[in-house]
Amino acid sequence: MTRRRKLQLLGLAALLPVLGLAVAASGVIPIEASSGHVAPVQWFLEFSKRRSVATHSRSVGPVRLTEPWFVLKGAGHYHAACLPCHGGPERGAFQHVAQGMSPPPPDPRHVAGSWDAAELFYVVKHGIKFTGMPAWPTQERDDEVRAVVAFLKALPGLDREGYRRLVHGDVAPVVTTGIAARAQALCARCHGADGLGRGSAAFPALAGQPAGYLSGALRAYASGARHSGMMAVVARALEPGELEALAEHYAGLPGRRGTTPGETASVERGRLLASAGDPARRVPSCVDCHGPGPGRDPAYPELAGQYEDYLVLQLELFAADRRGGSAHGHLMSHVAPRLTPEQRRDVARWYASRRSEAQAR
Repeated sequence: MTRRRKLQLLGLAALLPVLGLAVAASGVIPIEASSGHVAPVQWFLEFSKRRSVATHSRSVGPVRLTEPWFVLKGAGHYHAACLPCHGGPERGAFQHVAQGMSPPPPDPRHVAGSWDAAELFYVVKHGIKFTGMPAWPTQERDDEVRAVVAFLKALPGLDREGYRRLVHGDVAPVVTTGIAARAQALCARCHGADGLGRGSAAFPALAGQPAGYLSGALRAYASGARHSGMMAVVARALEPGELEALAEHYAGLPGRRGTTPGETASVERGRLLASAGDPARRVPSCVDCHGPGPGRDPAYPELAGQYEDYLVLQLELFAADRRGGSAHGHLMSHVAPRLTPEQRRDVARWYASRRSEAQAR
């Protein structure tokens, strides 16, 4: 290549950015969503998206979806946050607002099978630029993202009735007024009309929890001090007086009876740990703060009767410094890392087997 030819190419390379800036500054490039993309541009964007997700999702690693309650947990959030754009069995493939987006949100019943779990995890957690797909509201809660992925993988096999049962459960709505009606509309789909969490660790039992703890937790969700992409949106929609009233409402409901104790050796180890702690690992007793027993601070949750897997998850989040919490949450960040996985399971199993103090009233 001659020297003159090289100079011509360098001049052209220097001129291209200037021309691009001039075209952009002129305003002639259409940005209206109604115009869509010409076929070559649409192909290039889709190709680039696929390749980017495939490359970056390699760092995700295996995505564990084995928890039996993950699909139920993901269904609740999908219905509240994703359905308006992506549609589902209860509605048509798209909503009117989504049809006007460019690119339009895909129907996940048709595309979920073309992405593996790691790719779906990457998209749900990080979102996609230049589309309406947002990132997960908090980057601390991979367990919530995995729950949505589990639901997306199950969605293609759901008919309208199967979807309805996952989202709404088997209990017909009860006609109520006042704060009970607000609880039914806002909370009952996940936590049950009775506040007992729909029978699995997907959602914690709220019934019988101290009102001070519940209101503190809702404020922490709203401020972001307690991490949850699922609860943050709900809590931020509440007025201060409404928040306190909901806390009082659930505090006044009967708590869970607890489960039939299984693996008696594990339950006994959990009882001893909860009662006396583990001095060798500098783990204090649990009952002094969480009961059962009199004199508990109402800012701390009651653990008796709560779901075993839910308690294990909270301890894991505390241990990994991914949970956050209300004013007293930082105390558990010093305790949970000192527990072994077996101890977390043992103490959760013991508490799950206990009858809630609110049930005993």
